[in-house]
Amino acid sequence: MATITFDTLKFVRKLQEAGFEQRQAEGIAEAFKDASGEAELATKRDIERLEDKIDRIDTRLGGELTLVKWMMGLILGGVVALIMRAFFPV
Repeated sequence: MATITFDTLKFVRKLQEAGFEQRQAEGIAEAFKDASGEAELATKRDIERLEDKIDRIDTRLGGELTLVKWMMGLILGGVVALIMRAFFPV
């Protein structure tokens, strides 16, 4: 899990500049720090791993779909041959 670097002092000062009293600003900063600490963020490496996994699955499914296409073609050919034999006996 990624960690968020959070400068509470800078955050409190910004809130004070915006008109909050020190006690309010500190309370808000602490609440924000606690809430953001519980967040689970994906890192760039997490996303790269997921993309790699998707690429592998895509490659595997592509091969399997090619096999299914060939199998369906053979089945369709067999069915057509049987229909032709039924209507046009030799």
